[in-house]
Amino acid sequence: MKAASQGKGKKAKADPPEEIWNLRLYVAGQTPKSITAFANLKKICEEHLAGKYRIEVIDLLKNPQLAKGDQIIAIPTLVRKLPEPLKKIIGDLANTERVLVGLDIRSVSG
Repeated sequence: MKAASQGKGKKAKADPPEEIWNLRLYVAGQTPKSITAFANLKKICEEHLAGKYRIEVIDLLKNPQLAKGDQIIAIPTLVRKLPEPLKKIIGDLANTERVLVGLDIRSVSG
C-alpha cells in the first residue's frame, strides 16, 4: 500500500507574504556624510534584508519641500516607512548595531 502523499507538495502551512522594507534616506547633495550613509545602508540591507527592501534617496537640495512630510530636522536621516511603525535614524549609519536595533531588524541583546 502506497502513501497518498510522498512529500512533493510540501505546503503544510502557507508562508506569509514577504514583507518589503520601504526605506527613505534624506540627504543634502552628494556630501561625504550622505554618500557614507547610503553605502552603509545598502550594505546593511544586503546583509540583513536581501531582496526585501526598497531604498528611496531624497535629495533635499533638489526637493526641500519633501522634508516636511517626514518632519526631517537633520541630515542624513533614514526613515523606515514600512513595515510600520515609522522609525527614524539620524547620521551616517556607521554604527551597524544601532541601525539594526533602530530599524527593528535585530533586538537589543542582553
